[in-house]
Amino acid sequence: MNIPGTIDRPLTHDPQKQAPMKPSVPSEPAGSATEDVTTTGANDSRQNRTREMQLIPEAMARAHMQERLHEADRERHALRVVAARRMQRRAERASRRARRALAMAVMH
Repeated sequence: MNIPGTIDRPLTHDPQKQAPMKPSVPSEPAGSATEDVTTTGANDSRQNRTREMQLIPEAMARAHMQERLHEADRERHALRVVAARRMQRRAERASRRARRALAMAVMH
């Protein structure tokens, strides 16, 4: 169930505005080893890491599309080379026919 304000859909994505992730009644005495040490730097790094992680699929999609474009360019280039060779062979055949026709005309 995706109700706004749950873990799946927080009301805000800003860690500074989110409720702290600690129980309302402390289960351990004050000064214990598991003290809550969330600082601004930790929140910033967490937020940056989250932002970077959210951008990973976008970067992967961009790289995938770039690879697809390069692949399409290579394929187009290969098709152009094949077409150019085909036209060259056709031109050479036409040239041979023209020479043969000229030779026949000169000999007769």
